[in-house]
Amino acid sequence: MKGREPVRCDWAAGSEIERDYHDTEWGVPLHDDRALFEFLCLEGAQAGLSWRTVLAKRDAYRRAFGDFDIARCARLTDARIERLLGDAGLIRNRMKIESVRDNARAALEAIADHGSLDAFLWSFVDGRPLRNRWRTRAEVPATTDVSDRMSKALRKRGFRFVGSTICYAFMQATGMVNDHLVGCFRHDAVP
Repeated sequence: MKGREPVRCDWAAGSEIERDYHDTEWGVPLHDDRALFEFLCLEGAQAGLSWRTVLAKRDAYRRAFGDFDIARCARLTDARIERLLGDAGLIRNRMKIESVRDNARAALEAIADHGSLDAFLWSFVDGRPLRNRWRTRAEVPATTDVSDRMSKALRKRGFRFVGSTICYAFMQATGMVNDHLVGCFRHDAVP
């Protein structure tokens, strides 16, 4: 007899790719500069689209942007960006693709100023995950005062596609905030 399926956040029930992402990555505190940069870029690419779409294209993004090596992305040429606009594996929006280069350049400046992208980004939550106790999806906010501050600071540094809603989704994805619902089996599994 097969065991019962664990209770998950309801958004993760739509597809296998969302379920796997929810069960292994979403909400886990992330402190690697390259991985944080990847999530920042992917959250920006998601603007106006479903996260499932971005997850399905994630491998293509990793190939196109050199596994999100920050220094390499900062050196993207206009010619390379033009070629990427023809890549069907990507969301072919010029501003979103150009934002990877702009965000890499801004990230390098943040690293120079703060020692790491990790130190800069996690400073918005004082280096510790914020732990929420939402019972329903309707309780989960789209933005918070913290995501507002992060967005404003990132935009001031030259980052693009970093509105407050994108910043909050980024914070959820990278474990800066634990927004697994209380009934979800992952709520107590991540800090």
